[in-house]
Amino acid sequence: MMRVFVTKDGCLRQIDAAPEALPQDVLWVDLLSPTPDELKPVEQALKIAAPTREEMQEIEASSRLYQEDGAAFMTATIVSRAETESPESNAATFIIADGKLVTLRYSDPLPFTSFPQRASRQPGQWPTGDMVLAGLLEAIVDRTADILERVSFEVDGVSKEVFGQRPSTKPLDAGDFLDVLVKLGRKHDLTGKVRESLISFTRLLTFLTQTIEGRPPKDTKDLKGHIKTMSRDVASLADHTTYLANKITYLQDATLGMVNIEQNRVIKVLAVAGAIFLPPTVLASIWGMNFHFMPELDEAWGYWAALTLIALSAIVPIIYFKWRRWF
Repeated sequence: MMRVFVTKDGCLRQIDAAPEALPQDVLWVDLLSPTPDELKPVEQALKIAAPTREEMQEIEASSRLYQEDGAAFMTATIVSRAETESPESNAATFIIADGKLVTLRYSDPLPFTSFPQRASRQPGQWPTGDMVLAGLLEAIVDRTADILERVSFEVDGVSKEVFGQRPSTKPLDAGDFLDVLVKLGRKHDLTGKVRESLISFTRLLTFLTQTIEGRPPKDTKDLKGHIKTMSRDVASLADHTTYLANKITYLQDATLGMVNIEQNRVIKVLAVAGAIFLPPTVLASIWGMNFHFMPELDEAWGYWAALTLIALSAIVPIIYFKWRRWF
């Protein structure tokens, strides 16, 4: 799929255009899982060679950030489907060629939909492809911040659940602990994907700053301001992901510790129960022996004395264990 955007009435607007007939005033060409028939005309019109999907997945900086024939190629990792149980982290390439922006991607993160909608209501803010790139990157950073805020809120909820600060006083059982561990595992996975994305954005912003160094200051003043703001935001978000990752790891350790405590409590109860019933079992076993000479069995009070002694042999350990606070 291909979308083409131009400046119309001072705002960024999407228009209908064929790949082989791009308008001269095009500012942004967005390619989502493009077919060869869509990609090749764009490459020929802008005189660029877009990276393949396999090249976009490479992690070394030389494959993700480079200049070629006057065009700047920047690939970053973007998180999508963050609200689902299977979030994704996919590469997207941003190409600046002849003042125009080309985006190449094989996933559909939310900012690629929300940014054009917002930009269509902001006249005068998107005069060049560079500024469109800055606005799109800001939308992605804002979306990343929203994801982290949601993860932080949900992790706080799990923390209250683990440590008992919840409306219900019912203690967590083994199944609940399993659910907690699954929740924390998913949040840890999403936080890791976000951190990977922020690292790629840090490298992208550094590279973008270097590519505009030789331009006249008046042409790059606004762009540099956007890059500086985004760099600060990305750095603060990266710190927050580190905090979240540490908190999630702590909650995982705490949950496993509580599972061990619960298991130890069950084993302790079983051990105490075994100790309580051991003396009565011994006494009952003695009187159950088939010896001919057991004088007390011939007495009238023998049965009641045996029952009393068996009961006392169970009660005494209970009192002792209670006194020692073993249960």
